[in-house]
Amino acid sequence: MRRRDFSQVAVVSAAAFVATPVSWAQSGAFKEGVDYLKLSRPAPVDAPAGKVEVLEFFWYNCPHCAKFESSFDAWAKRVPADVVVRRIPVAFRDDNVPQQRLFYSLEAMGKLEELHARVFTAIHVEKQRLHTGDEIANWVAKQGVDKAKFMEFYNSFAIAGKARRASQLTEAYVVDGVPSLGIAGRFFTSGSIAQSMERSLAVTDHLIERVRKGG
Repeated sequence: MRRRDFSQVAVVSAAAFVATPVSWAQSGAFKEGVDYLKLSRPAPVDAPAGKVEVLEFFWYNCPHCAKFESSFDAWAKRVPADVVVRRIPVAFRDDNVPQQRLFYSLEAMGKLEELHARVFTAIHVEKQRLHTGDEIANWVAKQGVDKAKFMEFYNSFAIAGKARRASQLTEAYVVDGVPSLGIAGRFFTSGSIAQSMERSLAVTDHLIERVRKGG
C-alpha cells in the first residue's frame, strides 16, 4: 500500500505477490536501482556490531501487509543467527499512531507472538475496527489480556518513545509504502520495486550476504 493510499484500504495487487520466473538464485539477477535502492544517507541501526538488521515496515490496516505476514514470519524464523529481524509499524498519519502503540504494547507484555497475526485477522477477516485506543483496548481484553495493564503500557512514555522511533526509522528509510524492507541501514526494497513481495525476500537474502562481505 502506497503512502498516499492510507486514507482508504486499497485492493491488493496480485503483481505484488506473484513470483516472477527469474532465477532468484543468481545474484546477478538483483540490481541496485532495479530490485532495491541504496539509501543516499545511512539510516540508524539498533542491532549490535556483527549483526545484520532487517526491518519490515507494515501497517495493520494494510491488506498487502496482512497477505505478506505469513510469508515474512516464516522467512524471519529461518534467518541465520547473525540476522536481527524487527517489525516496524508505520504511522504516515496521526490516526495511525494507536496501532503503533498496540504493536509495542503487545511486545512489551510478551504477547506479540501470540496476538500479532490475530490483529490482522481481526481487521481483514472479521472486519473489526481497531483505529482508536478504546477500540484496541476492548479487543485486547477479549483476547484474554488484562485491559488495565495493557492501557498502562499503551499510555506510557516508553511506548510513546518506541512509536516515535518507528516514525524516525520510517523517515530515515524514506518509506513510501508498505509492506517494505530495510536492510542494514543501507538498502530498501518492496514488492513494487522487486516485482513481488516473495521476490523482495530473495533480494533481502542477497543484500544480507552482500553486507556480510562488506559490500
